[in-house]
Amino acid sequence: MRIVVDLNRCESYGQCVYAAPAVFRLHGEECLEYDYAPDEVARNQVEAAAAACPVQAITIGRAVVPAGTTGERA
Repeated sequence: MRIVVDLNRCESYGQCVYAAPAVFRLHGEECLEYDYAPDEVARNQVEAAAAACPVQAITIGRAVVPAGTTGERA
């Protein structure tokens, strides 16, 4: 899974932090930090975070696997 947050749209309401604290966190009062490629086990929380975002700044997609690799983790 790959997450993209439009930081120009994000207004730091923090709803994503409450929904998926292992993936999203606020640094200071307004700077959002996040894991852009969390494990699939976090998918339900990440989907809840995206749905909770008042400005719809979170997009969830598939992780990009480089050509010639299997995409498996070591």
